[in-house]
Amino acid sequence: MTQATTTVRDGGRDQDFLAPAARLRGAGIGGLEELTDLQRSERLARMRNGDLGSIHSWELVTAVDGPGTRMTVFLNGCPLRCLYCHNPDTFLMKDGEPVEASELLRRMRRYRGVFRASKGGITLSGGEVLMQPAFAGKLLAGAKKMGIHTCIDTSGFLGANASDEMLDDIDLVLLDVKSGDEETYKKVTGRSLAPTITFGDRLAAKGIEIWARFVLVPDLTDDPENVHNVARIIERWGSVSRVEVLPFHQMGTDKWDALGLRYQLRDTRPPEPELVESTRAIFRSYGFEVH
Repeated sequence: MTQATTTVRDGGRDQDFLAPAARLRGAGIGGLEELTDLQRSERLARMRNGDLGSIHSWELVTAVDGPGTRMTVFLNGCPLRCLYCHNPDTFLMKDGEPVEASELLRRMRRYRGVFRASKGGITLSGGEVLMQPAFAGKLLAGAKKMGIHTCIDTSGFLGANASDEMLDDIDLVLLDVKSGDEETYKKVTGRSLAPTITFGDRLAAKGIEIWARFVLVPDLTDDPENVHNVARIIERWGSVSRVEVLPFHQMGTDKWDALGLRYQLRDTRPPEPELVESTRAIFRSYGFEVH
């Protein structure tokens, strides 16, 4: 979400791999077939059965969104309205580009050698991947059949949309725990914390590896008691292998402005290194590996 990326180029076609922070809606799907000639009714039917998805962009990156080199696909549509979101152009599913699951699977197959060599794989992100469960399910199942490591990056709010069959095709979940108390969670996202906890419980019961993520925002999520509450939530999930503390940044401000949306954190500064380290220390005190 906020870490630096190393971009892997394919034959010099840089337009395929623009970082999400640099994109607005409709960009970043170079090399994928755009199905703009589909009629609306046919398009909706194909989205319902998972053959077609609404995609913001995709990129090939290293050391981000899971282990190794990964093909990260950003899906459009999200039920949350996080104050610090750096991809507000993924809020609405209608703003994405229609892309066939078969096209993305073809791309995944092409990079199997890269994934094997780097111990990487594919990550479905967003937006919120579980807004499009049928499409995500086809991508995950197809990747698993090719022997590719699979990951989803999610808030967990729509965890009920993930079937047991889908979960069987997921190796790793990057689970965003945006706050440890209900009031702050509602302020940050406009939604409830409970579904994230329920989804985490479900993942842990199935033994699916979790990397828990927490965005540190001064004067919003940085209260030590809130951080302790997040740690206590994560502590109940025995399959958490690491915690990532992600410092707030202002990289998405221009997107909010371009989309005509009101950005409430315009005057918020990134956390000082001392605050980042003290927050990480709280998670370490619970025995977690922290990044």
